[in-house]
Amino acid sequence: MAWMRFTFVLVSAACLLLMAIPALAEEDVEILGVRFPTEKVLQGKTLKLNGVAYRKALGFVKVYVVGLYLEKTTGDPQEVITSEQTKQLYFHYLTDRATAEKLREGYLDLMKECNPREMYERNEEDIQLYASWLDKDMQPGLTSVSTYVPGKGLTLEYQGEERGTIANKEFIEMYYRYNFGEKADKKIRKGLLGN
Repeated sequence: MAWMRFTFVLVSAACLLLMAIPALAEEDVEILGVRFPTEKVLQGKTLKLNGVAYRKALGFVKVYVVGLYLEKTTGDPQEVITSEQTKQLYFHYLTDRATAEKLREGYLDLMKECNPREMYERNEEDIQLYASWLDKDMQPGLTSVSTYVPGKGLTLEYQGEERGTIANKEFIEMYYRYNFGEKADKKIRKGLLGN
């Protein structure tokens, strides 16, 4: 009789442990009410959540939360900018104040500010193309997702619609430099790098 109770307890404990392991592995990271899975599979590659951050405007308007996914996690901004790995920036908007006009202007200003002038001029056609895809106002819950796949390029999915892909490697490094370079928003960069 005692061995049956022991066996029951042992089997019950094993079942609880097996149920807990997937729950721990799949635990999401939450920031400002938005949940980010710790892993996702893209183009057959498993990406890990490297870090999350959020942006406020005027000190109180919560604009968006963003997560960075990488095949190989890193705290090095240069590695994010130049590495040949599948990577994704996932923006989830929290406001209706992020108009298409503001998004385009902000993107163009930061691309110019965060990259060398001659590089900007050389890649202006692709910079303007990407800006043209930011053509709808954001609303709470809408997303903008940029995914880089080596050998394919940087693809923008905007409000659930794939807008296009740019294969130009120099433009792609410029895009990541404007998010992770020395002149990028330091608070957001720090969060996305997991610091």
